[in-house]
Amino acid sequence: MSAETAQNARGSGGASLLSDQRFRSLFFQALVIGLFGAFLLFIILNTATNIEKRGISTGFDFLAAPAGYDIAISPFFEFKATDTHGTVFWVGLLNTLMVSIMGILAATILGVVLGVLRLSPNWLISRIVYCYVEVTRNVPLLLQILLWYSIFLGLPSVRQSISIWDTFILNQRGLIVPEPIPTDGFMLVPICLVIAIVGSFIFSKWAHKKQDETGKIYPVLMTSIMSIIGLPTLAFIVTGFPLDFAYPELKGFNFQGGLSIKPEFTALWFALTLYTAAFIAETVRSGIQSVSHGQTEAAEALGLKPSWTMRLVILPQALRVIIPPMTSQYLNLTKNSSLAVAIGYPDIVQSFGGVTLNQTGQAIEVIFITMLVYLTISLVISAIMNWYNSRVRLVER
Repeated sequence: MSAETAQNARGSGGASLLSDQRFRSLFFQALVIGLFGAFLLFIILNTATNIEKRGISTGFDFLAAPAGYDIAISPFFEFKATDTHGTVFWVGLLNTLMVSIMGILAATILGVVLGVLRLSPNWLISRIVYCYVEVTRNVPLLLQILLWYSIFLGLPSVRQSISIWDTFILNQRGLIVPEPIPTDGFMLVPICLVIAIVGSFIFSKWAHKKQDETGKIYPVLMTSIMSIIGLPTLAFIVTGFPLDFAYPELKGFNFQGGLSIKPEFTALWFALTLYTAAFIAETVRSGIQSVSHGQTEAAEALGLKPSWTMRLVILPQALRVIIPPMTSQYLNLTKNSSLAVAIGYPDIVQSFGGVTLNQTGQAIEVIFITMLVYLTISLVISAIMNWYNSRVRLVER
């Protein structure tokens, strides 16, 4: 083979590679990944150099050092100033999960109800829901948090507390309720509750199977509610009411005893719930409207009640439209809980990412841990919702 022929072969080979779409795709992806890795390496090396020049200590040893400050809200275990920054992390994480989970549950229930009422034939109800949705969605969440916090701070002082039956105390420091104290035999109550929940799940699966086979509808919802409430209540009565209460009493400048629901938590929970419920309501409304009206007419022709039509015909088909954007709302609510720093609620951003960072100066480590927490929570929520979405999706025949 001559030199000219070899050169032409090499040239045609290079041209064929560049014209290969798969090769170009892999080449440019590898190029982008390489550039991004080089950029990260530059940032890491530059940061390490600057830290070394300034004599800043690194590492996670600070987690074992005493925190030196108190946390006002620690409902899961008692926190003392002598506890470590690692304990601060767990308190902040649990507070974040508490307000996020309770917010998701409350916002889902309220949002679904409002979404259905938004389509009510009653003009007054639909207009009221419309006004609520539009006003709530277009007012910044931070302002709503501050509004609710100001309302709770406007309650009477401790000396002028509002007392309800000398049992429930309401003042600007929060709502104080009797603290339940279990006695002998109380463990039977939660055991019966778990049995009722498992039994309701089994009954629901059996009822749906029978409905598919025979068309007969069983009262699954009412049976489940009655069993979940009735069985633990019956166990509570049979065991002789094994529960005492520690009632709040005014001693000095504050109430002693009982459980205190702080205004910071209540304001944040209210704001997150009401704000997210407005978006969920619009998601539910759009999902319901995506179902052909012929489905409703067919259900009415079969003699189904409106409640059954909504629960058995419309909502199952609307879920394929509702679930994906609702997942985004759950993620937004969890991330929006970081606005707690504005009112001093000790979530992971305010306590660990705020006070601990200022005291230790370990900015990189603290921010990294905080970001990792939110990333993990978001991935868990996404995984759960994607699993649920795969369970309820419509299967084409």
